[in-house]
Amino acid sequence: MSGGLDRRSLITAMLALPGVAQAQAAAPPDPTETIRLWPNSAPGGEGVSVAPVVVERSTDPAFHDRYAQFTTDPILTVVRPERPNGASLLLIPGGGYRWAVIDKEGLDVARVFAAAGITGYVLRYRLPADGWAAGPDAPLQDAQRALRLVRAAAASEGRDPAKVAVLGASAGGHLAGMLTARHDTTYAPVDAADALPHRPDLTILMYPVATMADPFVHAGSRTHLLGAAPAHDWIARYSLERMDWTGAPPVFLLHAIDDAAVPVENSLNLLSALRAARVPAEAHLFQEGGHGFGVRLIVGRPAAVWPDLALAWAARHGWPR
Repeated sequence: MSGGLDRRSLITAMLALPGVAQAQAAAPPDPTETIRLWPNSAPGGEGVSVAPVVVERSTDPAFHDRYAQFTTDPILTVVRPERPNGASLLLIPGGGYRWAVIDKEGLDVARVFAAAGITGYVLRYRLPADGWAAGPDAPLQDAQRALRLVRAAAASEGRDPAKVAVLGASAGGHLAGMLTARHDTTYAPVDAADALPHRPDLTILMYPVATMADPFVHAGSRTHLLGAAPAHDWIARYSLERMDWTGAPPVFLLHAIDDAAVPVENSLNLLSALRAARVPAEAHLFQEGGHGFGVRLIVGRPAAVWPDLALAWAARHGWPR
């Protein structure tokens, strides 16, 4: 993620977020550029009968707080910076694998990174319990396809296809972690983009759902991903700390210690696994922040510096600021 986000730029970007600036009367308009992941239809949908919905939870016109549920036609929403610096970022929001949020960990975060010159792609992905043939790998099919499409777009638009990062939050952090750790391709090739690597060049995991095992599992995510009573081998197979991280790109972790939904041990145990695999890793733990803070919910609090910390870390891994 080349390009910098100095403290003044960070504050300016965050004040521009919906619900932050006191004088702002309405949420900023949505980006109009979207990319369909699958040119015809998503794979394995023969048994799918759900109808897509987008639900708005915010009652404040100054900001959106939406989630997408029962997605059948996954998309990328493109957030373009005024001065692109050659780096690209795939954003995978959370939602406990029950839905995927759109704003809090998607568009809001993408706008902050766009202030540093990074071209963002917010993923609206399919959910594992909606009848897809791939089951728990259906979201991963979307993530792998999305990363390849971002890399293809970077090459065609003059950005660096070797500077494509992923940022995942909560259950989206689990999905981003699988995208980073797993070597196997989970779907049949569709077009030329599928010849490109699907693993990112850098990975940022925000308060990730890492483990599927007790006692630190986020039970809702496990139920919606693997079912109410998954077998022990499936729990191990889908726990990030049990995956083979050999050769994975550098990983940045951030978590609040007071997270009551996804215990901080998810990040701590994953960090131990990354160290054992000799993956370059950095972790930032904040005393307070709870779960799901994104960027808007921590303005003025210590954890608000996390985007600048992530950019500084990326610069140390060859993404000049």
